Amino acid sequence: MISKTKVSTIYHCSLERAFKTPMLCDVAKVHTGYGLMPKVTHCTEDDNWGKPGYSKKVFVAKSLTQNGGWASNDKVIERIENQYWKIEVSEFQSWMLGFSKFVGEWKTTELEPDKILIEYSYTLHSDVLLLYPLNWLFAKTFWRTYLKQSLENIRKMAYNNEPYLYR
Repeated sequence: MISKTKVSTIYHCSLERAFKTPMLCDVAKVHTGYGLMPKVTHCTEDDNWGKPGYSKKVFVAKSLTQNGGWASNDKVIERIENQYWKIEVSEFQSWMLGFSKFVGEWKTTELEPDKILIEYSYTLHSDVLLLYPLNWLFAKTFWRTYLKQSLENIRKMAYNNEPYLYR
């Protein structure tokens, strides 16, 4: 089953800043934890992060649902400069309600200088038939709220000209 959720907002910053900040800055400042979702602490094997086809290992703090440590792999599927990112989160190291992977998309559209429409979506792929209703509910409620929190964290980073860790 595939469940999709999408949020959008306007950022008042440069197109480059709106495009690069969520993927090329410190992901620990984006994914700061929420409810059952643990806080990201750091990444490894990320020398080529930001380039299509390359991945990184994501590590998280201990939480109610995770022991802490390596949690998943993120992979850049597509990058269209100043327009679009597509990433895949997979190889979950703890049980994730029957989800096999998450596919995230970050789209930036310049409406006018320093006014950027952000469309942030995730497609959640699940493989356990009995969990489909719970998967759908998770995507439409919890994950949607989590994306809104991430949007605000990214907004603060973009406005504060957070340094890029990757190119």
